[in-house]
Parts: sequence; C-alpha cells; structure tokens
Amino acid sequence: MGDEVQIDKQVFHNRLANLIATWKDPKKNDIFGGVEALVIVLGKTQDGPYSKSLALQFWLLGYEFPATLFMITQEKFYIVTTAKKAKYLEPLKDGKTPIEFLIRGKDDAENKAQFEAIVEKLKKKKVGVVTKDNPQGPFAKEWKAVYQPEAAGIEEVDISVALSTVMSVKDEMELKTMRASSRAAVALMKDYFVDEMSKIIDEEKKITHEQLSTKIEAKIDDEKFFQRKEVKLGVDFDISQIDWTVGPVVQSGGHYDLKASAQSDNNQLHAGIILATMGLRYKSYSSQISRTFLIDPNKIQEKYYSFLTDLQWKVLNEVRDGAVCKDIYNKAIQIVRSKYPDLEKHFPKNIGCGIGIEARDNTLTISAKSNRVLKDGMTLCVTLGFHDLENPKPQDSKSKIYSLLITDTVRVTSADPLVFTGGCPKDLKETAFYFKDDEPEPKVKAEKPTRQVRAAAPKSTMVMKTKLRGERKEIDEGAEQRRKEHQKELAASKQREGLERFAESGSLDGGKGKKAIKKFESYKRENQLPSQVKDLKIVVDSRNQTVIVPIFGRPVPFHIATIKNVSKTEEDAFTYLRINLLSPGQGVGRKDDMPFEDPNANFLRSLTYRSTDNERIARICDDIMNLKKDATKREQERKEMEDVVTQDNLREVRNRRPQRLTEVFVRPSMETKRFPGEVEIHENGLRYQSVRGNDQRIDILFSNVKHLFFQPSAHELIVLIHIHLKDPIMIGKKKTKDVQFYREATDIQFDETGNRKRKYRYGDEEEFEQEQEERRRRAELDKEFKSFAERISEAAKKIEMPVDVDVPYRELGFNGVPFRANVLCAPTTDALVSLTDQPFLVITLDEIEIAHLERVRFGLKNFDLVFVYKDFARPVTSINSIPMESLENVKEWLDSSNIAYSEGPLNLNWPTIMKTVQSDPKQFFEDGGWSFLSTDSDAEDEESEEEESEFEASDFGEESDGSVSDESSYDEDASGDEGSAGSDEGSEAEFDDDD
Repeated sequence: MGDEVQIDKQVFHNRLANLIATWKDPKKNDIFGGVEALVIVLGKTQDGPYSKSLALQFWLLGYEFPATLFMITQEKFYIVTTAKKAKYLEPLKDGKTPIEFLIRGKDDAENKAQFEAIVEKLKKKKVGVVTKDNPQGPFAKEWKAVYQPEAAGIEEVDISVALSTVMSVKDEMELKTMRASSRAAVALMKDYFVDEMSKIIDEEKKITHEQLSTKIEAKIDDEKFFQRKEVKLGVDFDISQIDWTVGPVVQSGGHYDLKASAQSDNNQLHAGIILATMGLRYKSYSSQISRTFLIDPNKIQEKYYSFLTDLQWKVLNEVRDGAVCKDIYNKAIQIVRSKYPDLEKHFPKNIGCGIGIEARDNTLTISAKSNRVLKDGMTLCVTLGFHDLENPKPQDSKSKIYSLLITDTVRVTSADPLVFTGGCPKDLKETAFYFKDDEPEPKVKAEKPTRQVRAAAPKSTMVMKTKLRGERKEIDEGAEQRRKEHQKELAASKQREGLERFAESGSLDGGKGKKAIKKFESYKRENQLPSQVKDLKIVVDSRNQTVIVPIFGRPVPFHIATIKNVSKTEEDAFTYLRINLLSPGQGVGRKDDMPFEDPNANFLRSLTYRSTDNERIARICDDIMNLKKDATKREQERKEMEDVVTQDNLREVRNRRPQRLTEVFVRPSMETKRFPGEVEIHENGLRYQSVRGNDQRIDILFSNVKHLFFQPSAHELIVLIHIHLKDPIMIGKKKTKDVQFYREATDIQFDETGNRKRKYRYGDEEEFEQEQEERRRRAELDKEFKSFAERISEAAKKIEMPVDVDVPYRELGFNGVPFRANVLCAPTTDALVSLTDQPFLVITLDEIEIAHLERVRFGLKNFDLVFVYKDFARPVTSINSIPMESLENVKEWLDSSNIAYSEGPLNLNWPTIMKTVQSDPKQFFEDGGWSFLSTDSDAEDEESEEEESEFEASDFGEESDGSVSDESSYDEDASGDEGSAGSDEGSEAEFDDDD
C-alpha cells in the first residue's frame, strides 16, 4: 500500500450502520441466526475469486487489508491489525460506530494476548462466521491456535447469506462503478472481439481459442481503445483499475462448457457456433457478458437461438423487486417445456447469480431451490443457454454438437430490470454471420391483386369525401355546440396550465434567458497595440477587430462590436469622419436589447475627426465598414450555428450487408447537379451515400429523429420518406432540420409496354394499358418505401429510440400558403406537414399552445391560420390564404386534435403580442391569458346581433356613417398589422444583417 490509500469515512460508517441496522431489524434478524457478534478473519492475499470475507472488506473500506481481523458487535467495531495498516484506518474513528484498534507488533506473547482478549469477549455467545472461507498464512494460524469454539462455549453460525443480503443491494456509487465495468466489457465484446473473430473467419486464418483469448486479454492495456468516444466511458475512467475476473473464454468446434469455470482450450477456432464470455472487474466491482455467434447457421440453429433470446427477455421481465428466485427459474422451465420439451434436458440447473464485488455470489442464485427474494438495487449475472445440442444437418464433424449461451449483467428495479450490458446486441440479425452465401434480401411480392385494388381505393373514397365535404355546409348544430363546449374546456385548461407553469417566475425560464453582458478585450497589455499608434493616428486593426483612435494624446481602442456605424462628409478642404458608438436608448435596429452593466452611466455616443487627407479618411471609413460587415457576418453565422449539434459516430452493421433503399435522391441536395444514391440502415442510424463517393455522405442518428413520415405517390409526382430532426445538422454548408429521401413516381424515359406493341396499337387500348402500368408501378414504389420506413422504425426501437412511421391524411388536408407557394397542408397523427415542395412544413402538434384563425368574416374568400407554440420565444407559424370552404374542416381537425383555437376578423401583430407575453408571462396569464383572442359567448353574440339590428332599424342613416368610418379605421390598422405580421420576420432578419 502507498500514500494514495484514502478510505471514505462517510461511506464506511454508512455501510457499517446499514449492516448493524439490518442485523438489529427483528424482521431480518433471522438471516443472522440470532448471533451476538461477527468475526471476519482475512489471512494472506490469495489469487482467485474473492472470498466473502474479502468482499466485506472491499465493501466497507474499498481496499484489501490482509492479516486483519474484524470483530463486530451491535455496539462496537474491533480491528486487530498491524501499526502500519492501523495508520490508514485511524481516520475512521469518531464516527457513528465506535472503533477500537488492537495493534499487533513483534512480541508474540502480546499478539497472543490480543487474540485471547477477543476470544474472551466471544465466550458463551453465538458468533457469526463465514464457514466456507479458510484463511491462510501466519496470522490465520495464530488466530486458529487461540480460537477454540468448543472450549470457549462459542456457537458458530454461518452468516454468508446475511452478508450477501446486506451487500447485494448497491448504492448509487456502486451502481455507477458497475455500469462503467459493464460498458468496458461491452466495448471489448462489440468493438474488438466481433471484428477480430469475423476477420479471422472471413480470411480463413488458423488460430487457437487460447491464442485468441490471449490477444483479447492484452486489449485491456490499450488506453486509447477505452478513451474512444463511442465506448462512452467518460474522461474519469481509470484504465489502471481494470482486471479480468472471467476469461476471456472462447469456445467452438463441438467442445463447449457452460460452467463458470470454463477455460479456452488449444483447439482451432471453428467457423460454426462460437461462444465468447468475458468478465471484468473495475474498482473492485465485476461485470460479465457472454454472446453466441452463429457462422452460416441452418434454420434449426436459427430457430433455437431466436427462442433463447425470446426466453431471456421473458426471464428478465420476471426479474424485479419482490420476485423469488425459484419462481423465476420455474417460469423459465415452463416456457421451455411448453415450447420445445426436448430442450429441457439441455437447460442449465441455475440461470443466474449475484454479482458485484464478488464475481459470483453463490448464495444468491436463480435456481429451482433458491428462496432468495430480489430487492431493488441488486445486481445479477443472468445466464441462459442450451448445452450439447445435436445438429441434424452438420457441415462437418465439428458441427455435430453445439451450445448456445447468453449472459448479461442487470440491475433489479421495481419494474423491468436495467441491462447494463445491453449495449452489445444479441438478436439473431446481429449475431449471425453469412460468409458462404449472401443473406437473401426480402423480396417484394407483386402477385397479390388485392393490394393493387386497395391502392386505387383511396381515389374513389376521397372523391366521395370531397362531395360530402361540400354538403357539410349545412352544419350540424349539435356537433357545433359540442365543439364549442370542448373548446371552452381546452381554453380553461390552457389558462390553468399557464398559471401553474409561471406560478413561481414572472419571466421565461425564471430569468435565465436574459442576455449576458457582453465584454470585449482587444488587448491584454499595452505593448500589444500596433506600432502605428505612436503617431496618434486612427488605426484599423483587422486582426484584433479593433479601431484605435487618439483621444487627448493617447491611443484608445474600441472593439468593432461597440461601434454602431461610421460615416464621412466633405466640407470645403476638410473631410469629417464620424464614428457612432452603441449606447442605451438608441434603438439598435428593431432590437434595443444591448445589455450594459450600468445603463445610467454617462456614455460616449460619437466621435468626429477631421482631416485634409481625403483619401486616407475615405480608406479608414471603408476599412471600418468592412470590419463591421465581417463582424456582423461572423455573429450571424455564430447565431445560425448555435443550435447545430455534433452527432455521435454512426455504428455500422458489420456482420452483414445493411438494409438498403437504392436509387433515391435526397433533399436538401448536397450539390447543384442531382445524383441518385442509396440509404442504409445501420445499428444506431441511417446513412445516405451518393454515387459520387464518400465525401457525399449524410449520417442521421436515431437519437436525433423526431418524426418519420412516409408519403405515398397517390396524387403526387414523387414517393418519399421524410425525417424531421430534433436538432439541426449540416448538409454541405446548409443547416437543416428536415432530410427527405424520394424517388420520382413517373419515369418518362421508361416504358415497359414496349415499342413493338406501340407500333401496332393506337388509341384507347394503349392508353388504358399505360395507365394500368402506371398504377402498378406506383403501388410497387409505395410498398417498397413503406416497407423501408417500417424497417427504420424497427431498427430505432431496438436501441430504445422509438419512432413510429407517420402518414399524411390527404383527405383531411387543406390548401394554404405557409411560405410563398400555395400547397396542401395535411395532418398526420402527430403533426401538420407539407412535404412535397421545399421549404418543408412540419408542425408538431404537441408543441402548439393555441391556434388562431384570422380574417374570419363575411365576404372574404380566404382566412389565415396562426400557430402559437408553447415555447413563447419561438416565432409563430402562419398559414395564409386558406379557402373559406375549408373553415369547418380546419376547426373540426383542430378540435379533434385537442388544440384550443380562437377566431377573429383581423390580422394581429404577432411579434408585438409575443414580445409582451415573453416579458411577463405570469402577469399575462393572470390578466386572462389567451382569452383576449376569443369572441364573446353565444348568448352575448345573439344579444349584440339583436341590439345592432334594432339600432339600425331605428336610426340607420346616422349611425351607419359612424360605423363605416370606424370600420374603415380598423381596416387601416388591420392592413398595417397584416403587413407587419407578414414581413416582420424577414425585415428583422435584414436589420440583423445590417447591424
């Protein structure tokens, strides 16, 4: 031991207190057998698996202290050890439990007296010991010579199960260490062993199991391997604390041993069924993983292995807090017996054990006789397999007998367990390798006419719905009333949510979103100033983005970010240079949000210089303007790239060809000229590869996918798969949150009817045949793209990044102008989309706060739809020029989607409204929230209509003039608001560029 040994005092006393509390608990005292003291003796250090006594030392102290005795009572902790070791243990005093040291020296008589003192305290008591532990060495021999249980009237009780019960429930620190240990094991298996093994098999190299194991064993010393980002061990991972507990063990070629004591032999690695087992210890905590790899398996082997993976998931579903170990085992046996009775004799006698400081805790096994109850926080090594199965179709003599094995390290919870080694795949698709023949691609069956009939059905159905839509002008008053009642409930709910959301803070994010004060430092020291300043002239330092001007005989630097603009004027023989600086109250563009430490201080607003050297002043003015332009451009680029994320690396599928969709185009395109490419599904994401080469590549991780859309070719010129991302990525030099893969549904250069038929056929018959062919080709395209989209969804769900395939409902769509062009906006299950033309529109329904219908009044042919988002800092989205015929359908869709909506006759100035909401959202909701958008209630509407009609009847002419003038003034405001609402975002962006 060295000076680096530092024992965590708090952890020691917490765990010791936990041990004593469990011991004292009358409900749990039976596992201690009523003992009055615990005696734990550790002799000299021994190689091999940890004993229960050593595990207790590591659990309490974090280190091994050989030649040490612990005697624990419910009131005190006695430690017999040497002076050197006591020095490290001394800081543990003055804790929750008193500690007494008995220091051993070189005097044998005194050492014996210390042991006798311990035995004296144990006389005629029940003493807990670990009976299976047999400590060795001089210290242990001296203790055994003094400790004579029968002579002292001591009754020994085995406390192995009791210690296991206490230590098996891990705290957060232990679980974190076990996760790190498991990740290291997964990295060795997935990122190293699989590559090495598949390379050896593919190149038909000769290597023994022992040689391959030795090669893997040496990998734990490769520091660079464990520091790779994809391994995800973190910067604080200490490679020096990794060690092997099991293996690595590699088995193949008909000789298999599924026991924990298995070793790699000297037989050659055989291209058949290969078992690999690895167990690591990191900071005293163990993890274990086993995988089966199937090289060119037959159907029976695939069937049994698929059953084994399903069986493991079913067993893991039973592993939870409160479960009894024997019940879990019996459940597994019942599943085997009911599905494949012939496999029961090949099933192991236990399918798991405890794991932690001990690589294998045999007191906690999942077997038919174990009554141990699982607790939340326990960690288990769950092992399932079938040994010595007979292969009915062997490739050679070594393939006649084979075994299957899967081992994972898991944590018990109150629900489904957490699989610490789940990062290493075990499904058949991931562990089966096909080297002799390429795995057949799933073929698209085209001989089902029913599918073609279904593909044509939506056309006629939609025509019917279109007809019915026209008839819906006669509104069902009952349905309309129900909708209004539902909207009142939604509005009240939004009001409650707003008050709760901003109950504690009067601003968004509790004031966290406030801009920080900008500070600029052009030079740290005076000697860094350019040499030209000694002439007391204006100097433009482009490198440091600074303008240095003379003031009262001294050079004063101004960072370009503090300069608003610069101008020059000529007057007689002089040229005047005016430099305007930023200061509060100027209204910088449209945003006067430049923060200052003390806005009430005195600020310098401008500097004016004159010179007779007109050319120099003009050159300085141009230099400052160019410097300002470059600074503004950089700031804009920085803001633009703020939300762009750097994705993790794509993990490619190694053991087979990835699933592909070929001959597709991508939008946004990576270059001006269009070239097709192919999309591949890999382990944790998609890769689009252009035919142009590796530089034309797009990687999309499943973890960054927010929506996955499939849009069929019906009524469209293309069929597409559209991916909407959570965070934008860069494609070439473009930032985008939407990536689309598409293929044209009509190919004018391709005619399967053939020229020969065309030569002799004219008129309707040929036209009919071409239409049939067009429908068939579209149906095939739709089927191919839909199938691929579903495969993407399945691949994402495998790594617990679920994303469902969403399809736009064209029959519920409506035409509108979200950007510049009039497009069809179609709802999906989770969004409102327009995917055919760029720019794409994707509005997630869950992110919408409210919807507002603008310009809804008699006599207008169109209305606008505005979506306000729950994130008030996000600009609203407006869809303009929606035909008035779609009004009822839009309302019905919004209501059925549980989106609160309101309507009004005018266009509102939404940037101003949202700025007010953002400034104090708490006050906004206290003042009624979005209720200012809503029209009055039905009764009030009726009353106002009656009053208006009576008013007009009594004195129509006089009031009519007033009402017309009022209405015209409102219209002027409306037109002004409409213009600002429509162009405010664009103009704001332009002002930002200029500032």
